[in-house]
Amino acid sequence: MNDLQVIQADITKLKVDAIVNAANRTLLGGGGVDGAIHRAAGPELLAECRTLHGCETGEAKSTKGYNLPAKYVIHTVGPVYNPNFAQQDAELLAACYRNSLNLAKQYNLHSIAFSCISTGVYGYPKIDAAKIAVETTRNWLKQQNFNIKVYFCVFDSENKAIYNKLTS
Repeated sequence: MNDLQVIQADITKLKVDAIVNAANRTLLGGGGVDGAIHRAAGPELLAECRTLHGCETGEAKSTKGYNLPAKYVIHTVGPVYNPNFAQQDAELLAACYRNSLNLAKQYNLHSIAFSCISTGVYGYPKIDAAKIAVETTRNWLKQQNFNIKVYFCVFDSENKAIYNKLTS
């Protein structure tokens, strides 16, 4: 059965098949969740990311998890929010979730944990981003014949409350 579960935790500590990194286009590490994942995974992650030659907004690419409990890291690049391009940004953010889930299916993974994509320094409004995350994931699960446990891994109580409301 396909479940959505909200957990408040450090995504780098989760024992799941894949964690989803809210990456920047270079895939070479950065601040926030991206930096934490790179630090926890070790230098091999950066070395593998260099071979991927970046990632476009809305796309997703995978690497091994290295020193992480997760087997894989799926790197996706969310949009930098601009209210003048809200519809385009919403479509790009939805593509992050779909493309990450498509990779999980391609690798036959059975658990995936998403961070809150684009809501940090990229400035996406948290409630809007969470609605897109939950709606896109639910729609993907309905359309696929694939069993995967999906976690929305949040770092703070504000995001936990937002996701709990949307997934209940």
